[in-house]
Amino acid sequence: MATTTRPAHMRHRSSELVDGPNRAPSRAMLMAMGLTQDDIKKPFVAIANLASDVTPCNVHLDRFAQAAKEGVRAADGVPFEFGTITVSDGISMGTEGMKTSLVSREVIADSIELVTFGERMDGLITIAGCDKNMPGCMMAMARLNVPSVFMYGGAIMPGQFKGKDVNIQDVFEAVGAYATGDMSLEDLTALECVACPGEGSCAGLFTANTMSTSIEVLGMSLPGDASIPAIDPRKLGEARDVGRTLMRLLEEDVRPRDILTKQAFENAITVAVSMGGSTNSVLHLIAIAREVDIELTLDDFDRISRNTPYIADMKPAGKYVMSDLSRYGGIALVMKRLLNAGLLHGDAMTITGKTLRENVEAVETIEDQPVIYQIDAPRAPTGGLAILRGNIAPDGAVIKVAGHQERVFEGPARVFDQEPAAFQAIQRGEVKAGDIVVIRYEGPKGGPGMQEMLSVTAAIVGQGLGEDVALITDGRFSGASHGPMVGHVAPEAAVGGPIALLQEGDIVILDIPGRTLNVNLSEEELTDRQANWQPIPPNYTTGALAKYAKLVSSASQGAVTH
Repeated sequence: MATTTRPAHMRHRSSELVDGPNRAPSRAMLMAMGLTQDDIKKPFVAIANLASDVTPCNVHLDRFAQAAKEGVRAADGVPFEFGTITVSDGISMGTEGMKTSLVSREVIADSIELVTFGERMDGLITIAGCDKNMPGCMMAMARLNVPSVFMYGGAIMPGQFKGKDVNIQDVFEAVGAYATGDMSLEDLTALECVACPGEGSCAGLFTANTMSTSIEVLGMSLPGDASIPAIDPRKLGEARDVGRTLMRLLEEDVRPRDILTKQAFENAITVAVSMGGSTNSVLHLIAIAREVDIELTLDDFDRISRNTPYIADMKPAGKYVMSDLSRYGGIALVMKRLLNAGLLHGDAMTITGKTLRENVEAVETIEDQPVIYQIDAPRAPTGGLAILRGNIAPDGAVIKVAGHQERVFEGPARVFDQEPAAFQAIQRGEVKAGDIVVIRYEGPKGGPGMQEMLSVTAAIVGQGLGEDVALITDGRFSGASHGPMVGHVAPEAAVGGPIALLQEGDIVILDIPGRTLNVNLSEEELTDRQANWQPIPPNYTTGALAKYAKLVSSASQGAVTH
């Protein structure tokens, strides 16, 4: 189609920049970057490239951005690439820097919004890898509501150690094993050298792969995007298709809010809980839904999880990683089984212009494989996430229950104000079987930033206590964490939530099948303690962390900043 006959809606924003005699200065500056008079009459497409040298999740994204630009140009559009930040969860884990991870989600969303809005772009492509990249990109797309496509950089391949597949989860857990003398320093060093063999996001069904899965199910990425590994040559072809797809969405005027419906979010939750996905998906899906004015609550997650079987044998609570699933058809294999059982809304629309069901049925999958179980013979009858409430968490808490659906834990509280003290106590062997570790003042405001606690959970597992020690926090966990780990306790300690009132030795009852989290104290005792509670001073009073702490909402509301 000639550029002069393109529908006006394809240039619904860029026309403001370049049309008419009074826009001559803008045109002059655009031509300084190599655009021609003909280019200026084409749709403008923003390409948010989250490439970065700070994490293997993102180090390779430049080549996908270039391929996406080729796709846009081939479909007669003009691509404009720009960058934004990322923070590596895996590298910063266990340090003060980890507090910036969730904050980065908001900065990513804000920065993409500002550039795309400010430069009057007609459409948006985002190319991302690390955990907070993906919800940040989706939040920006939802806010802007211009035709948009998300592309995932893909997962890393597993490494090899002593004849077995390994990944970063194994290294974190090896730290705990080394602390107890169950692993030598030589083996720990050898493992760290081979666990991450190249580019890509963490291999298992941790947060990055849970969110890439959710976005594909939501219908905002191309079929197969979530599971094709980072090094797979198919990724470059997909990137070109992303560019062409965006131009088609512009022509058809299909926008994120046409796709991000309540049914789409219910589909994403269903797939996530069926696979034992990350607890972080609760935070992120609620945050994305808020951007499109859809009410998504903790109760939606619990309702869906109670009615969805757990069918994926994937790390951290299973054997396999995303590259294994890719060999058998990827996420489409999971969705086929859920669709056939009537557990998904198959008529939900996607960026392909087809329904979710049509997309899934077009993918060739291998039924005889070890990764995904049959619906009528699942790993567990209910999904991998549960929402708990009780006198410790009146506004809710989240637990990944994969493998622990029927467990009840009761024991004395070991109470720590913030993560470092807990990690040091665990490494010294001071936490014993039967204890319930409580880590507080790590919530959205208290941390601030609600840092993940993979170092702590991995240390517990590495010491052989993964089935015998429960952990409760107003912070959150890495998608690589597993075991009886309760996060997102709300209200958080920093605002005087009941978790702030717990004392060493209090008896805590974690009843997973009953969906309750309580301390064995009377209401009168809790009221007395509340009257004597005093907030602790904020950890930061200036800078981005202080600003975030003032603005951020409860974890039960997605920890958003508006």
